[in-house]
Amino acid sequence: MGKPVIAGTRITVELILEKLAAGETVEQILEAHPPLTRDAILAALAFARDALRADVIYPLPETTA
Repeated sequence: MGKPVIAGTRITVELILEKLAAGETVEQILEAHPPLTRDAILAALAFARDALRADVIYPLPETTA
């Protein structure tokens, strides 16, 4: 029961989300991880979306702007 990964790789959904949250573009992620495809990144986002649809509410940390 490990972390969810992109099929056929050891690249985690978490890593993709972290990179996107840090401001990396899809193109930069694809360049850094040649086994990935644009569809795989979109699938990771869909997985995260579906995981967050559960009835559990997660408070967001406060940020300073």
